[in-house]
Amino acid sequence: MAQRLLALDLDGTTLNHMGELSDRVREAVVALPDDVAVVVATGRSIIATMPVLEALGLREGYAICSNGALTLQLDHTRPEGYAIIDMVTFDPRAVLEKMRGALPDALIAVEEPGVGFKVSKHFPDGELMGRSREVEWDELVANPVTRVTLRQPEATAEEFMELVERAGLHGVSYAVGWSAWLDINPEGVSKASALELVRRQLRVEPIHTVACGDQRNDLEMLHWAAWGVAMGNAPDGVKAVADEVTGHVDEDGLVPILEGVAQAARDGVPFREGVESAAVARLEL
Repeated sequence: MAQRLLALDLDGTTLNHMGELSDRVREAVVALPDDVAVVVATGRSIIATMPVLEALGLREGYAICSNGALTLQLDHTRPEGYAIIDMVTFDPRAVLEKMRGALPDALIAVEEPGVGFKVSKHFPDGELMGRSREVEWDELVANPVTRVTLRQPEATAEEFMELVERAGLHGVSYAVGWSAWLDINPEGVSKASALELVRRQLRVEPIHTVACGDQRNDLEMLHWAAWGVAMGNAPDGVKAVADEVTGHVDEDGLVPILEGVAQAARDGVPFREGVESAAVARLEL
């Protein structure tokens, strides 16, 4: 039975900026005690997430995809390696019509869980995993979806964010990525909302939750966790809400956190309790 929950973002946190998993990070994850439930919480699709879970040796437990819209129970006995246990959808028509007016040149992708994406035009190579089908507008907005993605390759992240904020999105959750990339999810859905579902399933006490991330779509889960950790490569706004800032992802900044979680589990104390107690003792001296 899991006693602790460690939530890990993937890109920019567990995977470096080349999209690679370093040996040090993989080994530190594998070395975690059995009572630490590692839950990947990512904006990636299921198809883009499963190979990373396999590389991390995570074949049982839970994973969260599409920024919280999809929660998986991992099961290596199934052909796909998982079952979807929670899926939250919304009608994309109104928001997409608004965004088409605000960002007429943006590429649009509508997620098809476990399959790929329906797109208005093809995205740059390597940005979407799974099958990508170019469809007409009516098909793009025809059915409820878990996530919509907009991409404007020629714009900077700052220019793109200004355009998105000017459009005024309402009734949905959204996050702008480090590039000109926008993910739109059902209102109230985030990595944190899905993690709370998983925490209750695992019966882990809130005090034993740790989350690590690096981008704006991680803000809610850093608030949610008893201890939220921002990567050294995170924007200042993300660092500001974290309880701790660790090293840069390209320097394996996640490793000290993984080792600290493992030590706290062995000592039977909440994460960082030992560090804080030692600091208080030094002040008292």
